[in-house]
Amino acid sequence: MATKGTINVQTENIFPLIKRFLYSDHEIFLRELVSNAVDSTSKLKVLSVAGEVKGDLGDTRIEISIDKAAKTLTVKDRGIGLTEDDLEKYINQIAFSGAEEFVKKYEGKEGAEQIIGHFGLGFYSAFMVAEKVQIKTLSYKEGAQAVMWESDGTPEYTITPIDKKDRGAEIVMHIAEDSLEFLEEARISTLLNKYCKFLPVEIVFGEKTEKIDDPKGEKDEEGKVKQIEVTEPNVINNTKPLWVKAPADLTEEDYKAFYRELYPASFDEPLFHIHLNVDYPFHLTGVLYFPKIQENVEIQKNKIQLYSNQVFITDSVEQIVPEFLTLLHGVIDSPDIPLNVSRSYLQSDGNVKKIASHITKKVADKLQSMFNEDRKDFEAKWDDLKVFVEYGTLTDDKFAEKAAKFTLLKNTNGEYFTVEEYKEKIAAAQTDKDGKLVVLYANSKDAQHQFISNATERGYDVLLFDSPLTPHFIAKLESTLENVSFSRVDSDTLDKLIQKDVELPSKLSDEEKEKLKPLFEEVVNKEKFTVQFENMSETEAPVIITQPEFMRRMQEQQRMGGGGMFGAFPEMFNFTVNANHPAITALLSKKGANKKKVAKQLADLAMLSQGMLKGEALSKFINRSVELID
Repeated sequence: MATKGTINVQTENIFPLIKRFLYSDHEIFLRELVSNAVDSTSKLKVLSVAGEVKGDLGDTRIEISIDKAAKTLTVKDRGIGLTEDDLEKYINQIAFSGAEEFVKKYEGKEGAEQIIGHFGLGFYSAFMVAEKVQIKTLSYKEGAQAVMWESDGTPEYTITPIDKKDRGAEIVMHIAEDSLEFLEEARISTLLNKYCKFLPVEIVFGEKTEKIDDPKGEKDEEGKVKQIEVTEPNVINNTKPLWVKAPADLTEEDYKAFYRELYPASFDEPLFHIHLNVDYPFHLTGVLYFPKIQENVEIQKNKIQLYSNQVFITDSVEQIVPEFLTLLHGVIDSPDIPLNVSRSYLQSDGNVKKIASHITKKVADKLQSMFNEDRKDFEAKWDDLKVFVEYGTLTDDKFAEKAAKFTLLKNTNGEYFTVEEYKEKIAAAQTDKDGKLVVLYANSKDAQHQFISNATERGYDVLLFDSPLTPHFIAKLESTLENVSFSRVDSDTLDKLIQKDVELPSKLSDEEKEKLKPLFEEVVNKEKFTVQFENMSETEAPVIITQPEFMRRMQEQQRMGGGGMFGAFPEMFNFTVNANHPAITALLSKKGANKKKVAKQLADLAMLSQGMLKGEALSKFINRSVELID
């Protein structure tokens, strides 16, 4: 005889509310139902260990199946099942969590802590995609009667006795017209791979055909064992992912293989990894990989997957790890991470801060140990690590404090130094007359080759800063290092970048400079270039074009989204004439058009060295060069 009743809810609008507001994405229903099936199976195993279930548990795999003709999607488990009383208690009273009650009752028993659900709402997510849902279930309890619970999405339900021989439950969803996509094998396969890839109970979806060696050993004409095709259940998940195993039992190849499992489309191997395994004051496991950082740090994000007891939650982990750590790849698994009722997003909580702080410390400690144990290897990896370290230094003060000990600076000769080592190296040559240490740097060895060469000929050393974060990172270093400034090697003349007490005399008088100044102003854009004369070595270029350090940094930060008003300013450059170069002195004796032609040639040479001569101006320069050769 059928039992009829009304689901115990406070409003008859509960199902529309579930469908529209409780879950942020309809596809989550499959994760919830499969997670419930895993819970049911895990409970059975706990009861078996406790001696409350006798005999062999048999096949405990979870099966997902589609019947397109009937328009049904079924999730079937062989867990503890439900009696009619259980249905009344756990299904008909929304938000009464059977999982939470079970964990409390069997606290301390092996496996009890792995029970996933804690809200009692997961089952009802089925109504987001189904117009009718049936639960066909048989309890593990001896003598239990199999029953079927059925509801069409209203608060009314029926419970009917049925014949069912298998222990466990089948959730049969009669898919609604607006959700027929969930009757497509490809769609379900994608969702299972996304949400259920590492659940601890085997999940079967369809069948797969593989070729194996003939068990009878029959051979082909070439003497090789024949291959035969076998069809077997398609298990879609890895029940023992690497992060649940002990690090001592794993090899380097195991970690690389798991990386390929996580990111099958990635062709680069990770630089190294960190295995997380914390029991107190919170539970945290996982494996984080350091990838090779690309130029665009934004495309690196959303590669850390967050799990709770092997159930996928999200790959947007900004709330659980500091921003710079989102550049890492891998998996974090913690049952202590607070989730909202639908497990769709994180909630603010003290544990989140503790976990984030712990991960930051583990990452910094790993980098420090690599630096201490094998500096040469660390230096070899630095070009791939530097953007990550710079990003962390800029965005996380605790990491910055630790990173100061292993942050490396690389010069244009390919040599590496810690900050303190580098300060000591350049102190004698690059301390100016006011006692300030001036660090010279370049963004490109090729583009700034002339300026680098001039600096090294003078006994100066030049660092290579070529990461996308350079402007911000240099500003950070200047704010933390006492009496140290950074200047790009092409931002001014060397004598102005590192001012000494000794000044070079000029071969030109002030009157001669005033005669030549209008000539150069005539051959360049006066709105863009400020013509000035400097007393430099005659071995340096006759004319150099530089951009003041402050102005260029502001513009670079503006382009990177750093804000400020300087991005609206026109680019301004210093056009510096070397008063001691023979070519400049020779200009005084030239006449008329030839004088202007040579001045223009000298100006274009300076612009060419900075990559500023293009198009028609470059063509005219080439033609003029040919004329001057003649």
